[in-house]
Amino acid sequence: MKRETCMFKPYAGSMDEFARAIRAKAEVIQAKCERIGAKNASAWTVAGFVYFYAEFDDDNKAGLRELLATWRGELAAMGVILAFPAEMRLMYHDIGVVREDKHLIRRRVFATHLKPGCADEYQARHQKLIDARGDRVTDGPESNFTIHCALDEYIFGYCELVKSYDHELTEEEKAQTIAWETRQLEIMDWYTDDVDWITGEKHEKIQNLFLQKGYEE
Repeated sequence: MKRETCMFKPYAGSMDEFARAIRAKAEVIQAKCERIGAKNASAWTVAGFVYFYAEFDDDNKAGLRELLATWRGELAAMGVILAFPAEMRLMYHDIGVVREDKHLIRRRVFATHLKPGCADEYQARHQKLIDARGDRVTDGPESNFTIHCALDEYIFGYCELVKSYDHELTEEEKAQTIAWETRQLEIMDWYTDDVDWITGEKHEKIQNLFLQKGYEE
């Protein structure tokens, strides 16, 4: 399965208009998804940026760029694409056991901004997680998890959390999470509110602009 992402920056003052334009074309996009074989497609916004995500079978010659062509007029008139799918650098992956029934998962979609020169360090830290996992296929709680980077600067993460693994963090898990996230703050700043419970800061919740039918939670 190909998992592709793209990052878009609306011009100042045009975010609301762009969001309305995306929603107005929802049915057209749904039809385009079916026609080109896109799966689990979605669009998200936070901090004035828009992130697109979609999946395609490996043998499908179509891709996210073809899906984005449906919004060609809106994209050109209201902003600039910061990174096309081929330009989004894969920083981390943990696909695991993907639930086809999305009622079984909760999406965690997040965005951060890397500090200058920190892209390689970010990837290296996540590569250690991949190496530690080895060939093991994880059942949960994280699944279908990828992290991409635009311009060696902007991080976009997409993850499906398996609801059956939901539980209150143990003190050990909480300590491990705090240690990891505190160390990550050395090399990045958050756009989304994922670690506000640790830092005491206040960030936006990411908003969904589009979700392909049949993939609702």
